[in-house]
Amino acid sequence: MMNAAMLLLADGRFPAGGHAHSGGAEAAVRAGRVHDAGTLAAFLTGRLHTTGLTTAALAAAAADDGADLAALDEAADARTPSPAQRATSRRLGRQVLRAALAAWPHPALDRLRAAHPRGAHQPVALGTTALAAGLTPAEAAAVAVYESVNGPATACVRLLGLDPYQVAAVLARLAPQLDAVAGAAAEAARRGELPAASSPLLDVYAEQHSSWKVRLFAS
Repeated sequence: MMNAAMLLLADGRFPAGGHAHSGGAEAAVRAGRVHDAGTLAAFLTGRLHTTGLTTAALAAAAADDGADLAALDEAADARTPSPAQRATSRRLGRQVLRAALAAWPHPALDRLRAAHPRGAHQPVALGTTALAAGLTPAEAAAVAVYESVNGPATACVRLLGLDPYQVAAVLARLAPQLDAVAGAAAEAARRGELPAASSPLLDVYAEQHSSWKVRLFAS
């Protein structure tokens, strides 16, 4: 049976701040790498299997009751080489915790906020929120992988004026891969073997984007 809290947490209207970020899509659009539904699908696929896998495993690990959240935050930091992305991740983590404390008050959220007053990394905050909401590590991973593609896809509707129906179809065709990556991330977290898949081009895009004076999205 589907956990309703999982749907709420994955909903783009949940006030976790993600709507203001493109996940690298804005820079990819300007670079000409994303310009239609086909190139969007390629971009999302690459993001899913790198950043998506890594953040989902971190979220799954943080959703395990008794997780060492300080160690996980350090692991997230080590897996985020771009200073701009690190700042964005902590800013989003701070926003996630703010929303989570209002929706699902929990001692783990209080401890995480106290330990990181400027914001824990977003996947760690997301996983801790999942724990507070009564979700399993596997469900936390599923939310994380969905966020890894849905945010950039939605951003491209605004950036390129893509047909929302075509974008929805791109996401639907990716669904089996989302399930597979979420499963792999949850299993990696269970074994304590967190992946470190990376996308150097996204790091480059993040640094470029942070220097722009005019932009539609915060990152």
